[in-house]
Amino acid sequence: MFDTHEELLRQIRLGEDSLLECKQVFFRHDKVQGPSAEKMADEIAAMSNASGGVIVLGVDDKTRDIVGIEAPKLELTETWLREIMETRMEPPLQAYTLRRIELPDGTGALQPVLRLDLPRSLFVHRSPGGYKIRAGSSVREMAPEYLARMFQQRSQSRLLRFDEQVVPAAPLDALSAALWRKFVTTRTRTSGDDKDLLSKLKLADADNEGKWHPTVSGLLMACTSPHEYLPSAFIQAVAYRGIEVTPADHQAYQLDAKDIHGPLDEQIAEACRFVARNMKVGASKSMGRHDLPQYDLTAVFEAVTNAVSHRDYAIYGQKVRLRLFEDRLELHSPGAIPNTMTIESLEFRQASRNENLTSLLAKCPVPGMEGLNSDRSTIMDKRGEGVHLILSLSEKLSGRRPLYRLLDGDELQLTIYAASSGDV
Repeated sequence: MFDTHEELLRQIRLGEDSLLECKQVFFRHDKVQGPSAEKMADEIAAMSNASGGVIVLGVDDKTRDIVGIEAPKLELTETWLREIMETRMEPPLQAYTLRRIELPDGTGALQPVLRLDLPRSLFVHRSPGGYKIRAGSSVREMAPEYLARMFQQRSQSRLLRFDEQVVPAAPLDALSAALWRKFVTTRTRTSGDDKDLLSKLKLADADNEGKWHPTVSGLLMACTSPHEYLPSAFIQAVAYRGIEVTPADHQAYQLDAKDIHGPLDEQIAEACRFVARNMKVGASKSMGRHDLPQYDLTAVFEAVTNAVSHRDYAIYGQKVRLRLFEDRLELHSPGAIPNTMTIESLEFRQASRNENLTSLLAKCPVPGMEGLNSDRSTIMDKRGEGVHLILSLSEKLSGRRPLYRLLDGDELQLTIYAASSGDV
């Protein structure tokens, strides 16, 4: 849509329509004064609820003049726009592309503007003005019967799982051939080109306009830096002194801290190494000396694997958090458990939020490291035994059963208690 600056300029001169909205941005000191955040949210939701489109900030919508946005205020405007999409729309809008470009004004001088590309959303978004939809160049309230039909259609379209959806902001070359080709088997190999293979593996696909982009699974498994396109797709690992985070300057109480990036199989391996590096290891002198680690690394491996493979990647701004204290390990994974399960049934039942991710992880070899004693060759086996192993192995080592809790309905917390690390 408006693939070149010339096409975009030509449409701006013709005026707004169903696929184009122009806005001039006004500032007061260090804040955006106009348009109002509520008005902007209505415009974005209406376009996303319809067929998608492009919003250009820095264009007078009455005269169609390119007035631009002062370069120092581009960052401010971007932040304002993202906050609108995250906090003033239900559900928050996450599929979009926001770019800084330059367009010529009436004198030919290039002016910086912001271009917001909005695909047709898989959800129906509510904004401050209600449920809006784009009709020509205007924004209208949806009639109840139309709204009901749209909810039905969008819920059916979401049968495509989130991990299989394309990420419009990511170019196809964000995928590394060295990473994605390891998933190609004799069964998936075809006589077609790379795009055929990527599509069959659900690592990439074409959008509504025929442009190819990686899927969420593709970025998580075959991109060296998935967090560049999925900002929360990493593990934040911190090892603390003591048993609580209470001081104001909590960094002074950190023994080690690392943001773990990369493909998910590498994140899992590095998280296990982080725990192995920071946990205490005592020794037993009964029946010969042998090590007594605080945590069973096989249980830690299963816990981290579950956290990254079953988390809800549609939740914006929440990452997997691994926190080590003197007496316990806490692992926080974004997303509620399926409504067919309870905390008590986690050990006995299985359900996968990200089917494609788990299938890909079932092709990745278990990382080699001391203390990891997995009886299988790949990271996942999809037998549903992970939670049982976490509970039984950890309780055998520490004498205390790990605890699962659901926090605020949208984050699963696992606490694994440390075994005594002193000489016995």
